[in-house]
Amino acid sequence: MKGQRLKDWIMKQAADIGIDQIGFASADPFDELRQRLVQHRELGYESGFEESDLDLRTSPSKNLPSVKTIIAIALAYPSRMKNPPQSAPGAYRGIFARASWGKDYHHVLRQKLDELANRIKERIPTAELMSMVDTGALSDRAVAQRAGIGWSGKNTSIITHKFGSWVYLGEMLTNLSIPPDQPIEDGCGDCNRCIEACPTGALVGPGQLNAKACIAFLTQTKESIPTAWRKKIGNRLYGCDTCQTVCPKNRKLSFTHQKDFAPDPERVKPLLKPLLKMSNREFRQQYCEMAGSWRGKKPIQRNAIIALAHFRDQSAIPDLAELLAYDPRPVIRQTAAWALGEIGGSQAEKALRKAEHEEDEQVVREEINQALQTLEQQNEK
Repeated sequence: MKGQRLKDWIMKQAADIGIDQIGFASADPFDELRQRLVQHRELGYESGFEESDLDLRTSPSKNLPSVKTIIAIALAYPSRMKNPPQSAPGAYRGIFARASWGKDYHHVLRQKLDELANRIKERIPTAELMSMVDTGALSDRAVAQRAGIGWSGKNTSIITHKFGSWVYLGEMLTNLSIPPDQPIEDGCGDCNRCIEACPTGALVGPGQLNAKACIAFLTQTKESIPTAWRKKIGNRLYGCDTCQTVCPKNRKLSFTHQKDFAPDPERVKPLLKPLLKMSNREFRQQYCEMAGSWRGKKPIQRNAIIALAHFRDQSAIPDLAELLAYDPRPVIRQTAAWALGEIGGSQAEKALRKAEHEEDEQVVREEINQALQTLEQQNEK
């Protein structure tokens, strides 16, 4: 089986497996992408989560020497949930980005790709196949764009005609010769809503992202978040959807047919205060299936502290004071001190004054001093 017949057969298998979109691309080097990545690196815009070897990222043959074709796939995920729980005074909630709703998409896409690979191998035993999902070396977006899945939007997401940008991407390298699909035309036009709406200005230009300033990146780091960005994070616990929710191509789109991605409202929009005291075991039980758990509980707890400051939640002061006094992690103590300064009041000041005399870590002491200055400024108003 060769050529178009093979392509038609693979497309039929993909539909049977539950893959929403499939496209086929040549395995030529991504030379234009490489130029952009070099510039990206020179400007200091990399997140550090990417594959560092630009040859692996842009040369498919460096990953699979026999590669002739790249098969790109996409699965749609929901953008809305039914009856989401609401925040209330003393019971405020955070939010996980839509890319962390339901089961971890890495596992779901990997299962789909494995099933497709098994079917291809049964039909063509000589087929060589290598699958990648997000953490692979190649750029999922560059592959998807070349394969005609969608165009690369100004928000750096792949935007499809049917599903908007609410899609997860994966790819499979193979030694099979399959006719490629044609890329589709850019559909963003003069629209710049994503760039204008980006909370931190991380979208520095059309299709150009300073990852280090992106909230989706900041919420995943384990270090202290720079003060300038904390108020921009709001109640986000993991990721950021702003550049997608404002996109006109996503208007009124939400797809619920992939049951693995159905959100549990209490998990994806959880109460904030319980997160502060959650043990490692409790965290794994609650969140281990979600993509947003991959960095562990510390970033989520740090982000929950920031969210409580965002809501000015006076009821959280005792919990924050306890973290400041006893938590062994400097990043958590540091963020708790900042949050107490933002929330304000005599109870917060009392906790900060106590910690001022007991804290040994310099970076935490500096944060305490800054928080006390913030309180003084509030008192003067």
